[in-house]
Amino acid sequence: MVSLLETHRRLYNSALAQRKNCYEAEQKTVTYGEQSARLKIARKADDSLDLANFSSCQRTLKRLDRAFQAFFRRVKSGGTAVKGNLCARKVGYPRFRGFGRFDSIDFTIGDGAKLTKEGKARFQNVGDVKLKLHRAVEGTIKTATFQRHAGKWYVAFVCEVEKEITETSTNPAIGIDLGLKSFLVTSEGEAVDAPKLYRKAQAKLRRSQRAVARKKRGGANRRKAVKTLAKIHAHVANQRKDFHHKTAKSLVDRYGVIAHEDLNVRGMVRSLNLAKSTHDAGWSQFLNILKQKAECAAVSVVSVNPRNTTQACSRCGCLPATPIGLSVRVYVCEHCQFSLDRDWNAAINILEKYTAGTLPLQANVDGCIMRSARSLPL
Repeated sequence: MVSLLETHRRLYNSALAQRKNCYEAEQKTVTYGEQSARLKIARKADDSLDLANFSSCQRTLKRLDRAFQAFFRRVKSGGTAVKGNLCARKVGYPRFRGFGRFDSIDFTIGDGAKLTKEGKARFQNVGDVKLKLHRAVEGTIKTATFQRHAGKWYVAFVCEVEKEITETSTNPAIGIDLGLKSFLVTSEGEAVDAPKLYRKAQAKLRRSQRAVARKKRGGANRRKAVKTLAKIHAHVANQRKDFHHKTAKSLVDRYGVIAHEDLNVRGMVRSLNLAKSTHDAGWSQFLNILKQKAECAAVSVVSVNPRNTTQACSRCGCLPATPIGLSVRVYVCEHCQFSLDRDWNAAINILEKYTAGTLPLQANVDGCIMRSARSLPL
């Protein structure tokens, strides 16, 4: 499989070079259809490419085409490109893949790959590969992706299954505030501590990174040190994903509607003070997992505008005269003297934004807005 990955890497790079050179010389874009049509000629000239499955090679070319489509989409949406050369980092121009930097191949089931009755995966010109299925395969398998990650090999199947009709959940609604001190706090006051997995592994990562830096580039010892470092990063990522799955499952089992802030995570990671902690929390991955689990359980996950969710009082709705900084962890309202944990107060406001159209409002004698039919902490 290593040699097969190398064959697809060279195919990807040659197709990328063709597109780049053609644009720079003639200001013309080479399409996927043109490159796919030339694939038969290229296979006759390259013995290693001829041994690879044809449809799998087409999928590699399609993968490059999707990368270019995404690149041009970012350019049209406001990204900037260097004049005369589209190779601009700001919009993510497709890059050439170095040795060991191409880690996955896509196959069509029935055309170069299949799952045998013995539970093994059979690939063209590779043979049978023993699998450890972590769960039973459901539905009809359509594609298989052979992937290398941190020195381990995986096969991911895409299956077509009949959509199950699930009744909409009748559980109550909840608002969650994602944070760094606590991973999340619900509008009922439940707090989930942030595991801070990356920070806990920093000492081990530091030693491993120093071991890589001491090795000579291109040497076998450096490659071994890089694999050791990659395994540590993969272990941290697996721990984080496991935590996200368990937390999301707990919320989906208990609530019918889950409201959260529409966070600008990309903007937050640009902050030098919050970048490491934000990446360590992995909010984007958690929200994606939460939405996937919620869809299967007929639970709604909605995002609300984060404006003033941490600044407004959850009891009277008034804003402070001076914006509250991140260092203030207990919210105290200047108007009604209501006091509550900052994140809990924000979670209540998030839930209120979701239910704002269904709950009546009434004026208070002090001119504040009191929200009725609310369950506020005492």
